[in-house]
Amino acid sequence: MALKGVRVLELAGLAPAPFCGMLLADFGATVTKIDAMNKASVEVLGAGKESIRLDLKHDKGKEVFRKLCAASDVLIEPFRAGTMERLGLGPDDILTINPRLIYARLTGFGQSGSWAKSAGHDINYVALSGVLSLLGRADQPPTPPLNLLADFAGGGLACAMGVLLALVERASSGRGQVVDAAMTEGVAYLASWVGRSRGVLPLWDAERGRNWLDSGAHFYDTYETRDGRHMAVGAIEPQFYAELLDKMGLEEEAVPQHGDWPAARQVLAERFRERTQAEWCSVFDGSDACVTPVLTLEEAARHPHNVARGAFLRPGEGHGGPTVPQPAPKLSRTPGVSRAAGSPADGYVPGKDTRRVLRELGYSDAQVQRLLDEGVAGVDEIGDLQAKL
Repeated sequence: MALKGVRVLELAGLAPAPFCGMLLADFGATVTKIDAMNKASVEVLGAGKESIRLDLKHDKGKEVFRKLCAASDVLIEPFRAGTMERLGLGPDDILTINPRLIYARLTGFGQSGSWAKSAGHDINYVALSGVLSLLGRADQPPTPPLNLLADFAGGGLACAMGVLLALVERASSGRGQVVDAAMTEGVAYLASWVGRSRGVLPLWDAERGRNWLDSGAHFYDTYETRDGRHMAVGAIEPQFYAELLDKMGLEEEAVPQHGDWPAARQVLAERFRERTQAEWCSVFDGSDACVTPVLTLEEAARHPHNVARGAFLRPGEGHGGPTVPQPAPKLSRTPGVSRAAGSPADGYVPGKDTRRVLRELGYSDAQVQRLLDEGVAGVDEIGDLQAKL
């Protein structure tokens, strides 16, 4: 696998950091997550990761952490700016121990600036990036999207890209560096094409919800079908729009592409309500009209195209959890493999690998037990039993 041999430490955090760790793990990295002591957590992105419970406020816990960093290639750190410095575990301290370490810091607002230490969530980062002002229908307030833009695309994915860039650079310099991944900036960067095309391409010059690609145009929107389902239409180019009308039995004179958009939307809406989603799928399947069904996640996993591509891992296909997407992109020689494969739905248990990880660091059984007794490290009872066998 592409990242085989890369050792990653992931400090427990909310979804963006676990997603970053999951991306690296799915492409071959060995990821060890450091979970907090005696803190209940539900980790749905932890399949295939090792786990050690560790008290980073304890001097001996800090000693263990430093040893882990000395033996690792990457650290994913998701805390507010200044937290690790207060613990004496910031980049200035850790990179002295391991100058080759990639110290990846994933936060909402970054490590500097007036909001660096402020709390926030996806909606706040998307708002501050300027992107939220563009999302939503006309005459409506901005519509918060799923927490995909900042948390995962502009956050976890961007951080993983930063890690990979730093690893590539390290191959020539031999030195690690700090990756400062701010979700606000990640979202803004995602919107580069939108920002640069304004005033240049006739796509984004109107108010929110009145443009080509934001539900303003009738040829780029969703429509309800007779059975209450929906079809997605993206017939932007003239030839695709012509095929859309042909498949729907409509004439362009009656529904011009660049005429009265609201009136044209009404015509399409009425026509789509005449048939069920399945019936419209049979009409458009294999065409260039750019019309597709709006599927649930479970339906997407069963769609013939996705099945042919092996795009999803479904229950009963090597794992006991819910439907999950397979790693993307697909690499021809070193493809990723979802760590969810072969894992039960509750496969991640904090502290399940504590004893083994400590032993691999050179701690004797007696020293490990002392760390456990002193509350420096913690174990999961089942994982602890397995480690003793």
